[in-house]
Amino acid sequence: MLTLYKPGNGWLHRMPAGRKLLLIVVVVLAVSLLPSTYWAAGVAAATAILGYLVAGLGPGFAGLSAGLKELWNQVYGVRWVIAITLISQLIFMGPEPAVANTARVTSAIVLAALLALTTRVTALLDAIERGLRPLDRVGIDSQRIALLLTVTISIIPVLAGKANEVRDAQRARGARMSPRTFVVPFLIVALKHADELGDALTARGVR
Repeated sequence: MLTLYKPGNGWLHRMPAGRKLLLIVVVVLAVSLLPSTYWAAGVAAATAILGYLVAGLGPGFAGLSAGLKELWNQVYGVRWVIAITLISQLIFMGPEPAVANTARVTSAIVLAALLALTTRVTALLDAIERGLRPLDRVGIDSQRIALLLTVTISIIPVLAGKANEVRDAQRARGARMSPRTFVVPFLIVALKHADELGDALTARGVR
């Protein structure tokens, strides 16, 4: 299972996975409940920036620059999602709600990536499984649900990286960049990755 995890000794790395997951879920929900205003967009953006600045992705002041660099990488990787969200919201909602809702979606994505950057997949899987364990009493497989949620969280930044690979490959071939020429090769790469992930899970006894 692929992840963006980067070893580190920052406070976010040291925080237990369950507490970290709960914290990020609460933050994302709080941002989502804000009214659709420019002020809410600013809060969402500031929350995401602050998260990367204090994550401890590097020692001392180097951690601040490393956090901003990683934040930029995540935002750049999902720029198509941001653009499509903004355009669709502008058409149906107007400028102020469009900016606010786009900021909320973007902050949720980059905070999910921050969770993947600072948490090992095994630790995240264990935390989710412990939280869902009471469901076993009513016949629901908590381990399977935990695996599904972990893969979902981890796959967002992975697909962003795949999108960058497709873009770089097209540029190296001198292809004209456009959404139309990007979507088909990206879908092929994404489906290939999903197939490889399925084979890896099957090899580990997951059905």
